[in-house]
Amino acid sequence: MTYFRKILRFAKPYKTFAILNIIANIFYALFSTLAMISLFPMLKVLFGDDEPIYEKPVWQGLTEATKYAENYLNFFITQKAEEGADVLIYMVVLIIGMFLLKNFFNYLAMFFITFLRNGVLKDIRDAMYKKTIELPLSHYSEKRKGDTIARITSDVLEVQHSFLSILELIVREPLTIIFTIIGMLAISLKLTLFVFIFIPISGFIITRIGKSLKKKSDRVQEEQGLFLSILEETLGGLKIIKGFNAERKFNERFQASTKQYYNFSNKLLNRQNLASPTSEFLGIGVIAILLWYGGQMVLDEKSLDAALFIVYMSLSYQILTPAKAISKASYSVKKGNAAADRILQILETENEIEDAPDAINKTLFDARIEVDNISFAYEEEWVLKNFSLQVEKGKTLALVGQSGSGKSTIANLLTRFYDIQKGEIKIDGQNIKKISQASLRQLMGLVTQDSILFNDTIRENLLIGKQDASEEELLEALKIANAYEFVMSLPKGIDTNIGDSGGKLSGGQKQRISIARAVLKNPPIMILDEATSALDTESEKLVQKALENMMKNRTSVVIAHRLSTIQSADQIVVMHQGEMVEKGTHDELMLKNGTYRKLVEMQSFE
Repeated sequence: MTYFRKILRFAKPYKTFAILNIIANIFYALFSTLAMISLFPMLKVLFGDDEPIYEKPVWQGLTEATKYAENYLNFFITQKAEEGADVLIYMVVLIIGMFLLKNFFNYLAMFFITFLRNGVLKDIRDAMYKKTIELPLSHYSEKRKGDTIARITSDVLEVQHSFLSILELIVREPLTIIFTIIGMLAISLKLTLFVFIFIPISGFIITRIGKSLKKKSDRVQEEQGLFLSILEETLGGLKIIKGFNAERKFNERFQASTKQYYNFSNKLLNRQNLASPTSEFLGIGVIAILLWYGGQMVLDEKSLDAALFIVYMSLSYQILTPAKAISKASYSVKKGNAAADRILQILETENEIEDAPDAINKTLFDARIEVDNISFAYEEEWVLKNFSLQVEKGKTLALVGQSGSGKSTIANLLTRFYDIQKGEIKIDGQNIKKISQASLRQLMGLVTQDSILFNDTIRENLLIGKQDASEEELLEALKIANAYEFVMSLPKGIDTNIGDSGGKLSGGQKQRISIARAVLKNPPIMILDEATSALDTESEKLVQKALENMMKNRTSVVIAHRLSTIQSADQIVVMHQGEMVEKGTHDELMLKNGTYRKLVEMQSFE
């Protein structure tokens, strides 16, 4: 229940529905008991073995309530019989009325709880999605994406069902049992106390069955996260799987995971399914003892009316249904508790990268970017060591070097996707940790090596750059990105859907759409992270032309693999193992006859 207390905060906006559900459940429980008690008048009429009563009974207090009710019923039947009325009709109408009211309030209870359940489901998912996109990139380098998907989908659904079970556990079923027991006590105190001797024994057995459910449920949900991760990786790497004939290997991985899930699920559900038959069997055992003991009271002792005993048996059997529901609900709560734990692990994960309390909103870029003696490690290995550079407004800085030298890390640190461990990065003399993340990233446009596009139209992909862009602005951005002609040749032009990850477009086309998106944003600082490295020669020329158009009058940080694309840069920094080894223009570095020249000469022979 610890985790559910935290989850319950999501129910606050829907507390009106919760209150209405509780009220409806109170009436449902009341009329469930009255519906059974209403059988008594019918039985009295059918048996017809009571002496007629011609005088209205007098109330003698609660201790004589049962006798008063029985005498008043006899008086009513006597009166109606004297008037020549069909008493049986009255009794039938009474029974139908009670059962109608019982089912009406049952429907109302389920009607109100529907809004509560679905509302909580929606708000938890919304909160988890919001948290998912707020957490830094470093969080997902350590976690499986499929596990996150499993938590947002199946775990939230499990909590939803468990949440319903809790409301039944604390309101509906206990009230039904309480009202029923009150009715049983009113009929026979002695018989009811005899029954209560056996109820704790039943409760103990049921509790023992459910103890290991949370642990088993944890294993089921973890395994589900694993096979969803395998599925997500498979869909993302389908070309490689097919290209290397690795279908069998991935099939085996997936089947091994689903087999584990199958085994864990069987153990969990078999334990859970034991709840209902066990509680019913134990209940029938209590009723069998009740039949023996109550039968003696009717036949031998003559201390209990036969019609009342039949009603009493009906009431005692009615306890079985809520008792079964409570035992199932308690198991469901244990299972849901494991799901709630996994949900809260995401919701309560601390965001390592947050705005400072006094963070400013910076809207203009006026002078320079300064990287001042920074050091950074992803885990334990230092990727950058005591690194410094400066980029003046309107200038282009190119970062070159072998893979793993720390070039892309600079881009991640400038955009504050990661935070540095030592040193400072400043924009116009202001530490970027003192600038709000939203305004910092608003100053920057980003074009990555992998063109990250979404399964939507070209228009919607562009509007990510500027949500209120006009048609003219969209078309102008496409022209600057050298993408206007091919976009206009598509079946629906700018409103053409480009498929999952832009799969309907070529690599060069996708990259030019990415550039157009960055152009539309119109930021003063542009970061290009190996934007042409994955392209063929023809596409590279088209994209390079688009990049040159985009970089006009902008401050640019270019991370380059192909050195031919950055020869006109104002400053080129050559990196090796996280350190700067050379700095200068293309011509200056070529004259030095150092690392840069070697890299250029190596590429000229490719």
